[in-house]
Amino acid sequence: MKRERTQFVCQECGYSSAKWLGKCPSCGSWNSFVEESEHVLIKSYRERPSVRPICEWEHEGLKRKSVGFENFDRAIGGGIVPGQVMLLAGEPGIGKSTLLLQVSDMYAQNYGSVLYVSGEESGSQIAVRGRRTGIKSKDVLVLPETRLEVVLDVAQELNPQLLVVDSIQTLYTESLSSSPGSVSQVRECAFRITEFCKSRDIPVFLVGQITKEGNIAGPKVLEHLVDTVLYFEGERFNFYRIVKVVKNRFGSSGEVAVFRMLDRGLEEVPEPSAFFLQERTQSCGSVVFPYTEGSKPVLVEVQALTIQALYTTPQRRAQGYDVNRLSIILAVLEKECKIFTRDRDVFVNVVGGMQIREPAADLAVALAIISSIKNKPIPDMVAFGEIGLSGELRAVHFADVRLKEAVRFGFSRAILPKSISIPVEGMEVVGIAHLRDVLEIL
Repeated sequence: MKRERTQFVCQECGYSSAKWLGKCPSCGSWNSFVEESEHVLIKSYRERPSVRPICEWEHEGLKRKSVGFENFDRAIGGGIVPGQVMLLAGEPGIGKSTLLLQVSDMYAQNYGSVLYVSGEESGSQIAVRGRRTGIKSKDVLVLPETRLEVVLDVAQELNPQLLVVDSIQTLYTESLSSSPGSVSQVRECAFRITEFCKSRDIPVFLVGQITKEGNIAGPKVLEHLVDTVLYFEGERFNFYRIVKVVKNRFGSSGEVAVFRMLDRGLEEVPEPSAFFLQERTQSCGSVVFPYTEGSKPVLVEVQALTIQALYTTPQRRAQGYDVNRLSIILAVLEKECKIFTRDRDVFVNVVGGMQIREPAADLAVALAIISSIKNKPIPDMVAFGEIGLSGELRAVHFADVRLKEAVRFGFSRAILPKSISIPVEGMEVVGIAHLRDVLEIL
């Protein structure tokens, strides 16, 4: 008999090697290599695709279907596209299964049967959650199964309007000898589900588990394979949850949808900006920043606290903001504005659990730190702009959209880079060229 070839695969990043290695040369993790078979038997469900000119493909158009939540629809681009593969990731207990069960119920009421595949819970456990959230639809079909071949056979027989897999890490294919959750199993199962659903125009939600570092478990190719990547964020013991669109082939990324967790399930929050500012008080170290990565801006509160250092080395801590970026801002403040923090602990927090990665928040963070050091509150205003290493303020995108959102919530003054200061009705725009000019204005 021909000997089956094997390889050793890193379970953290998917790097493969012909021999076992103690340390992965790609991601640096230790003892993460597992022996897996290279031989794969694939039962194909895909027919031969047709070849047509690009102009004929463009004429087909995409008919979107609502998931039942208006803000969720807006975040993913207006609804679900036939054959769209969406990956929803989040911490354990955050409410991923509850959200998708509610989406399944509303989708089934409007469009037809939904197949809910659960590899983590039994049918009775899902029924208990369904009764708690008021879901009694007969079109929500629950399949407690972990074998991929069974799932695809049932899906082929039922031909549902929506497929939900909770979670992709629990599925395994019998054609691979590795255990469920391994890199090979996750990659193979996700690929075959994607191939099956796209060939039949069935949209699918894949639930993804995350690692302790906050990344989606499994190979990075899993995120490249799907059309949309959604992160379900928020504190487990808090009432509010945020769905953030990280990747979207059928819309813009960076969009958010805010939900409130209640006893009967999740309820969407129509105005995210009002949610983030509802408990704000005009105190020292607080600045409002119009945050945007997608098409809709959201007003968030940036807080800063500076105190005398208790230890020899001052602490630099940031929640929702890049701590490396914070160190740069502190260095610029010291050199250009003579505001010293070398003997102070500095803490920065973005209220509501938002993760801000765009450099437009630099000015808001700097103003919050100045306000905390001077112990003087900043008047009601919004601020945004990127800070350069020499203290200059650089332009950022979507300035007009940010200002209009601020006006809608009653703000009448804004500080922003002079190069993008544009007139907006109802808003006093103060353009500055250098960070030291902010001190004179305040």
